[in-house]
Amino acid sequence: MDTKSQQPKAREGVLSMLNVAIEAVNLAKNISAIAPAQAAFGSASTLLTMIRDSMANEQDYVDLGVSCADVCQALDRGITERRLDGLSSSVLGAIRQLTATVAEILRKIAERGKRNTVSRLFHAKDDKDTIAAWRQDLIRVIHVFNTELAINTHVMVADIHRNVLTGQDTCGKHCSTQATPVLQPHNVPPGELPPPPPRACFGRNELIERIVGLAESFNPIALVGAGGIGKTSVALAVLHHARIKKRFGSNRRFIRCDQFPASRSNFLGRLSKVIGAGVENPEDLTPLRPSLSATEMFVILDNAESILDPQGANAQEIYGVVEELSQFDNICLCITTRITTIPPDCKRLDVPTLSMDAAYHAFHRIQDNDEQPDLINDILKQLDFHPLSVTLLATVAHQNNWDNNRLVREWEQRQTGLLRTEHNKSLAATMELSLTSPMFQELGSDARDVLSVVAFFPQGVDENNLGWLFPTFPNGTVVFDKFCILSLTYRNNGFITMLAPLRDYLCPKDPKSFPLLCATKERYFTRMSVNLDPHCPGFGDTRWITSEDVNVEHLLDIFTSNGADSDDVWEACINFMKLLFWHKRRLTVLGPKIELLPDDHSFKLECTYELSRLFYSVGDHVEQKRLLSHVLELMRERGDDRVVARVLSRLSDANRLLGRHKEGIELAKEALEIHGRLDDTVGKARCLNGLACLMFEDEQLDAAEEAASRAIKLLPEKGEEFLLCGFHRVLGNIYHSKDETGKAIEHFETALGIASAFDWHNELFWTHYSLAKLFSEEGRLGDAHAHIEQAKSHAVDNAYDLGRAIFLQARIWYRQRRLKEAMSEALRALEIFEKLGVTNILEACKSLLGNIEQSMKSWSTSGGSDSGVRGTSFGTLPSTTQSTALGSGPIPYS
Repeated sequence: MDTKSQQPKAREGVLSMLNVAIEAVNLAKNISAIAPAQAAFGSASTLLTMIRDSMANEQDYVDLGVSCADVCQALDRGITERRLDGLSSSVLGAIRQLTATVAEILRKIAERGKRNTVSRLFHAKDDKDTIAAWRQDLIRVIHVFNTELAINTHVMVADIHRNVLTGQDTCGKHCSTQATPVLQPHNVPPGELPPPPPRACFGRNELIERIVGLAESFNPIALVGAGGIGKTSVALAVLHHARIKKRFGSNRRFIRCDQFPASRSNFLGRLSKVIGAGVENPEDLTPLRPSLSATEMFVILDNAESILDPQGANAQEIYGVVEELSQFDNICLCITTRITTIPPDCKRLDVPTLSMDAAYHAFHRIQDNDEQPDLINDILKQLDFHPLSVTLLATVAHQNNWDNNRLVREWEQRQTGLLRTEHNKSLAATMELSLTSPMFQELGSDARDVLSVVAFFPQGVDENNLGWLFPTFPNGTVVFDKFCILSLTYRNNGFITMLAPLRDYLCPKDPKSFPLLCATKERYFTRMSVNLDPHCPGFGDTRWITSEDVNVEHLLDIFTSNGADSDDVWEACINFMKLLFWHKRRLTVLGPKIELLPDDHSFKLECTYELSRLFYSVGDHVEQKRLLSHVLELMRERGDDRVVARVLSRLSDANRLLGRHKEGIELAKEALEIHGRLDDTVGKARCLNGLACLMFEDEQLDAAEEAASRAIKLLPEKGEEFLLCGFHRVLGNIYHSKDETGKAIEHFETALGIASAFDWHNELFWTHYSLAKLFSEEGRLGDAHAHIEQAKSHAVDNAYDLGRAIFLQARIWYRQRRLKEAMSEALRALEIFEKLGVTNILEACKSLLGNIEQSMKSWSTSGGSDSGVRGTSFGTLPSTTQSTALGSGPIPYS
């Protein structure tokens, strides 16, 4: 004890505390009908009484009494935090443990002496360690008793004032002089106990800590998100957080707003009961204010969308009460809701989906099977790591005792239809709660159809295209705003979309017979059926495909399935591939379907030709040549010379890019002969330009110059600007190789002028790329850097071109001896080409990396001196002049 004068007061407080505990234990004994429980309560009462009687005479025993008082606080906390309906097996086990422990202590006390046992025992200095050990045993078992027995037998004790004792630890070495307990005249704790915390809450630590910090400052909080996103779990994890327990103690309340009819009177009555105000049928918050203001309180309104839906019958009245509740400065209000119509003072926190790692652990907590984890991770990714969906998937697998292979097979067949457990917990039930809400119902009967169209498209719908996609919905913007308010959709990079499980649930089961989707399909098809002429002013408008290519591809993939043979679908496929070629060069999932078309299909040849152009655009010239060879064979059978000549020109260019120059020259000459026979001037110009490229790469520079010059002279200055631009670029490369730098720059600048006027990204890329090469070889590295940066800026939608530009940048850094930068860029280029599967340029990348590594070793050996890098070829580069790595770029491809 701190001072002798404090001891009587401290002892008086402890004795009062023990009297309360003994009264509670005796009450428990009297109302318990279970024999083991009665025995346990009786033993506990005997021991506590012994301690109390000992304290009345023995001051040395105060410390142990203080510890018991601390245990009484644990009793109070346990009762106010949990309420169970009956005894479980674990509780019966706790009873037996308590009985055995108390009996053992009593037995040991009896062995110490036959007379005045307690007094003699606790006067002995050499027994202090034994006393301490017993004290710890007592604390442990009575704590179990408090939390597992008294509550389960419905023992109600008086509410003991918080912070009765303050000290260093449960040993009770220091007592407060203000430690007198305050007893209430009733034995029922105020309010209701909240639900227990979730067993696991993976990946939420950062969010929970943020909410705890806000709660400690009494900021009202709203946790917003779609159904099944984990709002309630997060809220309960916060409610049982150690810092929240310490701050609010037993004054932590939880109200499920979906478990009573949405009206102000029902809400106020539920609030009164939960906080223990005891006010029957309150009309407003006025009679509840004394209880609400009496102490600091943490209140959770779970599933608050049930009472805050603006279209609800009593929504305005309830909203006013909740808003007023959020303004109490001693109450931290936390709302979980799917709907964003929350009081303005609430700090809105959008609950995100899980990370991959958190989703993985959440799944395996239930389905403990680590075989082939990549299979499961792929499904979790398809679920967008949506917490409820992950839990349902694991539960279904666990209940059916499926291994991962079986689970994958079931998923492939049923997708989110699989997410229904044996106890009827399902994604569907969660979704329907949102779809039956008053706000959604207010949108009308067509709202669900619109939502289904959004669900069909992987990207959702472009927010700027709502009027174009849904012309029959004049208030479309308002409808989509409501979808977002209801957390059915969310905005992402200009699109209104939804989580993958929600998409799968809402998506039309038969898209081809879904009227609104078919109408949307026709709008996309019409939008794609434009003349992709680079000379036309509207050519730039067709770049819309760069943001919606995934949506369009999915639409075509669905409508070309199951034997679809509608002409408009295949025409749309052709137009889509043209758009990709010009604006977003990549392959398409439609390729296998096109190749499976029979040769006599009316669209087989044109689809295959456009598919070959996509392979060309990503640098896969082997596949390009294979497809073109098949098209040429079929076209020769049909006898269409004009088309044959066009395919011959493309095939000759594929051979150029594969380094098969002789074969390419022969094909180009055949095409030139056909165009001449047909008196096709523009076709002849294209063939001459193709010949010029082949001869250039075959080091026939004079013949290449002559062919390119003839090609330019055949074209008019107006009307064929796109071809002229490419021809000037080709001639510029030829003069560059002939060391006629002035002429080369002149033709490159002419090409830049034409391309800039029309904003042709591909031609701008290749011309800047060619100038960067020229200036780097001339030693004008500043100019080279400027042009390579321009080239990269025009390759943002083309990974292949971007990779080439990065590769050239690495070569320039290498020439400047900036080896770290060169290494970084070369590795980036290598990664791009490996992802694209482009093999013809990988060797050049690897060769450059080898040179860089060798130079870095030499530099390191020399200690950074110039002498150590002489002879390491900084001024030269791996020879790639005749390879695609530093070729002249594509000829104009029509």
